[in-house]
Amino acid sequence: MQDFIKSKLQISIDLKTRVMNDAVLMGTTEKIAKRIVECYRNGNKLLWCGNGGSAADAQHLAAELSGRFYYDRPPLFSEALHVNTSYITAVANDYSYDEIYARLVRAMCKKGDVLIGLSTSGNSGNVIRAFEACRDLGVTTVGFTGETGGKMKELCDYLINIPSKDTPRIQECHMILGHTLCEITEIELFPKK
Repeated sequence: MQDFIKSKLQISIDLKTRVMNDAVLMGTTEKIAKRIVECYRNGNKLLWCGNGGSAADAQHLAAELSGRFYYDRPPLFSEALHVNTSYITAVANDYSYDEIYARLVRAMCKKGDVLIGLSTSGNSGNVIRAFEACRDLGVTTVGFTGETGGKMKELCDYLINIPSKDTPRIQECHMILGHTLCEITEIELFPKK
């Protein structure tokens, strides 16, 4: 059993090493960090969305900015779109599950905001519809996906497509890059004295 555990850790390490050595992914991550900092400096907000484990990751990362990450500082407007279960179930029931995020984007977003959508396949209908709504409003779209980028690829201003088809390993990379974006944002906006 220990060999199995070690093999999973090694697969995760190998994928993270591939991501770290991918100049395009590193450059894109840097651009996203700059865009998020610019968003906040201009008085805009950062929103997140996903499904299942990606929804949990989106909510986790949103909390790192709206609460705190490494040190005490003022809160930032950062929210996962799925946290109001009454809204989610009403819109899914009355319209469709694919509309849950798009309606919130139209209600909450304005030009200059940023929406980060997490979908390991890149094919989540509700995230795609949200990105389409973002296009109409001038909201920057950031996709965190797996290898191909799926249907989201064409709708992303910035795409982090982890070079894997293994959902748990993709999500692990999403989290480390998401945490890194949170840390950069905190350092840039609230430098330690």
